[in-house]
Amino acid sequence: MTKKKLQSSSEAVSFAQARDELFSHVLRCGVIDALPEHQKEWFDDTMLYLADRYDDLTAEELAQLRTLGERFSQPVRRGQPVESGAA
Repeated sequence: MTKKKLQSSSEAVSFAQARDELFSHVLRCGVIDALPEHQKEWFDDTMLYLADRYDDLTAEELAQLRTLGERFSQPVRRGQPVESGAA
């Protein structure tokens, strides 16, 4: 493998590990049930931790992780019930 492929592969592994760790923290820390201002504060702190722990991730990757984590911590939206034509 070339050096660039190895670096890209290790970055992908780091991103996946950081994502999984973030999702695990969200579930363990009760972020889903927290108020929006507490979620923001929690994500601010947690992203600093992840940036330090996974120092090979770029600022763009960290921003992607935060977006994924924020989406993951949102409550499930249920669609409108579908009415059937049979009455």
